[in-house]
Amino acid sequence: MTYGYIRVSTDKQSVKNQRYEIQRFCAKNNIKIEHWIEETISGTKTPEQRLLGPLLAQVKAGDLIVCSELSRLGRSLFMIMSILNHLMMNDVRIWTIKDNYKLGDNIQSKVLAFAFGLSAEIERELISQRTKDALARKKSEGKVLGRPWGSESSYFKLTNHEKEIRSLLANEYSKSAIGRIYGVNRSTVVRFLMKMETII
Repeated sequence: MTYGYIRVSTDKQSVKNQRYEIQRFCAKNNIKIEHWIEETISGTKTPEQRLLGPLLAQVKAGDLIVCSELSRLGRSLFMIMSILNHLMMNDVRIWTIKDNYKLGDNIQSKVLAFAFGLSAEIERELISQRTKDALARKKSEGKVLGRPWGSESSYFKLTNHEKEIRSLLANEYSKSAIGRIYGVNRSTVVRFLMKMETII
């Protein structure tokens, strides 16, 4: 069985983009995806909290999982390595497109898995530290962080757009997509929908 696995984080990436990448890759390599798994959830969640968990539980020896990159499996080195180790122990293959990684029962695969996972974690730590440093610098300069008291909230950007938003929801637009249309965060859309007494 060949699986296509797609995971996106809220307001991060498009499911359609990853599906297109996988389909194009499979067409070039004469591979047919027999079952798709798509989910919108943070990679910090454990596999058991995601659709990835049931997939890992059901794959068998000789099965193939195709995804866009190793980071789709998880956000931490330990999580990625645990998943790869589980797949290797069960003779399940996994191919990623962007980092051109092919899991096999060999030392090269294990070294690459470690290197890719470690690089991703280091990059996230650096981004996090740069953000903290920038905020600390602004605070030391006396700048007020966050929205100034009394300023207009982005919440009001949605005012008078109730009918349009209801129409977008009816056409299966996600809250994240609606937020992008109006230039606000998903959480703002959620709060606005709650105010409209819409079922979230």
